Amino acid sequence: MSADQEFEYRQWLSRSCHPIINGMDTAYGYEPSLAAGIVFLVLFGLSMIVHTVQLTWKRTWWCAVFSIGCLTEVLGWAGRTWSSKCPYNMTAFLMQISTLIIAPTFFTAGIYVLLGRFIQILGRESSILSPKMYLWIFCTCDIISLVVQAIGGGMASSETNKEGGDTAPGTHVMVAGIVFQMFSITVFVVCAADFVRRVIRRRLLQNMSGSIAPLFAAMVFSVLCIYVRSIYRTIELSQGWSGYLITRERYFIALDGAMMVASVVVFNIFHPGWLMPSTKAMQYEREIMSEDGYGHTTELR
Repeated sequence: MSADQEFEYRQWLSRSCHPIINGMDTAYGYEPSLAAGIVFLVLFGLSMIVHTVQLTWKRTWWCAVFSIGCLTEVLGWAGRTWSSKCPYNMTAFLMQISTLIIAPTFFTAGIYVLLGRFIQILGRESSILSPKMYLWIFCTCDIISLVVQAIGGGMASSETNKEGGDTAPGTHVMVAGIVFQMFSITVFVVCAADFVRRVIRRRLLQNMSGSIAPLFAAMVFSVLCIYVRSIYRTIELSQGWSGYLITRERYFIALDGAMMVASVVVFNIFHPGWLMPSTKAMQYEREIMSEDGYGHTTELR
């Protein structure tokens, strides 16, 4: 088979649904697992449904970002499930890679809002930044990183349809977006660590209702899961499309899929709507603290 014929054959495969062919690599470097695709489809789908019910029941509308993030993950894992049956189909491949890269952004947005609520409850002295600053700074960074990644992904995908196409420039742009996202998450983790240090040092949680502590722990756990996933993704893409990590599915399942499930399911178990004190409850509690000499009356805004 000549080079032109092989290219045309690969182009046909990329638009069709053909089972794996011995000796012909897929865009993944392996044949995606059907079982893994189904498992993560079910997990993210159930989490999305539960989050939607919870936010509607408790009217915590900002928690919709968790449902949207789960929906994005569902689309991504649907693409991987599709790829398990049609491993050469490029539509399925691009569908999963684009959605699974951006999905964690919705989870981090929810965490930014949640941290802002904690700062409001525990007092401005608990954080180096105000709640609004967290949203403005880190959500803006997430948007910038997504735009850069989208541009890089578009450049790389357009080259895959050309004979002898060079995907390296697009990949480098994608890596730049991932690295920037990693940098912003690192800064957020440092700020969150400072918040935890201030809370522990000043024993702020001891003066609050008992239900807030599990939610606080859930937030820390979710941040750590997302951070582990970000480190993995940064290293994975920096190695290129034929690198060691990106061509071995077990790392993707453990360090992306499992980390993202854990980061969002934890808020199904410890949902802000159930555990976050209301404005009236916090006002009453601070009044009691003020009478006992442990604090001062400050209206939560």
